Amino acid sequence: MAVKNRTKSRQFAVQALYSWLLTEQNVSDIEVHFISEHDFEDADVAYFQEILHFVTAHKMALIDQMEAFLSRSFVSVDPVEQAILLIGVFELQQRPDIPYRVAINESVECGKVFGAEDGHKFINGIMDKVADKLRQPEIKAPHRKKARKK
Repeated sequence: MAVKNRTKSRQFAVQALYSWLLTEQNVSDIEVHFISEHDFEDADVAYFQEILHFVTAHKMALIDQMEAFLSRSFVSVDPVEQAILLIGVFELQQRPDIPYRVAINESVECGKVFGAEDGHKFINGIMDKVADKLRQPEIKAPHRKKARKK
């Protein structure tokens, strides 16, 4: 259930951040409006709020983590993809409890739901490079194989 809750929270955060990026409205106003207008029953409200407030407060630092990997300026990236990338980089940078593969996959899935036709491929490429930069020890760690039952 926790995975579903976070997935839905991320999807709501994409939409709320998209609104913030376009309108530059006060993030607290967007948060209140968003929570009152959407069904958060199956979502983790606290995680939605954490994403929204951290990303809006640290947008430039998050952009700095990915800028070297962008083929164009961040402002020229579609605002939906901007929101998805900001959330993904937030998770890679600030949430070591979320495996890097999960952060990448969730970003790609949000790209498939909300982004342009091939936007998820662009998101995947950027997230792979940011993960390689921020999660090197986790990426290099040997993978444990599950023991087979006889």
